[in-house]
Amino acid sequence: MASSLVLASAGQTAGWEQFLAILSKPDNMPVAGALLLVIFFTWVALRQARRHDRLIREGRKRDILSEMQK
Repeated sequence: MASSLVLASAGQTAGWEQFLAILSKPDNMPVAGALLLVIFFTWVALRQARRHDRLIREGRKRDILSEMQK
């Protein structure tokens, strides 16, 4: 059982190394940039959702629009 876990984790590491090697090739740089943009905008969306959920919990649902316009 333990040997299969070691092999699985070694395979995952090799997978990440191969993924990064492919991603860092010049032809794939736009893909890398798009990936960073997706991560950034996902973070922004989740951050705003958390703020809006907090306002809803506090009973200030009407303040969401003004919070979005800041």
